[in-house]
Amino acid sequence: MNKVIETLMNHRSIRSYKSTPVSKEDLDLIIKSSQAAPSSIHGQQVTIISVRDEEKKKKLGELVGNQDYVSHAPLFLVYCADFYRAKIAGDIIGEEMVLAGTEEGKLVGAVDVGLALGNGIAAAESLGLGIVPIGGIRKEAEAVAELLGLPKYVFPMVGLVVGYPEDYSHLKPRFPEEVVHHKEKYNMDLKEKIQKYDIELKNHMMEVTDGKYDQNWSQTIGGAYKSLYYPKVKSALEKQGFPVEK
Repeated sequence: MNKVIETLMNHRSIRSYKSTPVSKEDLDLIIKSSQAAPSSIHGQQVTIISVRDEEKKKKLGELVGNQDYVSHAPLFLVYCADFYRAKIAGDIIGEEMVLAGTEEGKLVGAVDVGLALGNGIAAAESLGLGIVPIGGIRKEAEAVAELLGLPKYVFPMVGLVVGYPEDYSHLKPRFPEEVVHHKEKYNMDLKEKIQKYDIELKNHMMEVTDGKYDQNWSQTIGGAYKSLYYPKVKSALEKQGFPVEK
């Protein structure tokens, strides 16, 4: 197993950080690695806002759902889908930029951000840093956009807490490969495999939390997805120039 794969396979979310700052050199490597990810038609539809200011991190921690590690860690990155530069390109050649107002545009932005985020995570972890992605950045996306001065056609997709781990969390067991790797066509015969995984994950969580957390995967995900948990996303998308009608 080479070092790259070893780093990827050793990933875990870190929620307790030392106060040691992330160096400018390490931040530059994370940003450059994120930039090196592939993007649709080389559009490079990603902008990353780095936040070190204590007051701003505290406010962001509140906006994402009172997640304290956002403010306690030395660095917080906000990965944004960005079509503002595409709008400038259109202005330069005298063409209207319409992609952001389509479902395809939202998917392009989301995929580009995901690819960049994955590179950034791998880079950070290879440098001995810990991370945890923050989907809650979309909970109050309109307020986040205002706080970070995001122009129209830029949307905050996901945050990334970065810092040196105070302690390392346990690796959670993943699905067995046959649940996610289907050969030639989709295999819908998954219920029994998921129920078996439910038992494995619940036993793991019971062990590492001394019995304080006893939910399985189906209970957690089924419970979370029974409703729209970030109901303000639609209005925030529309305000940032990503209408939800096409």
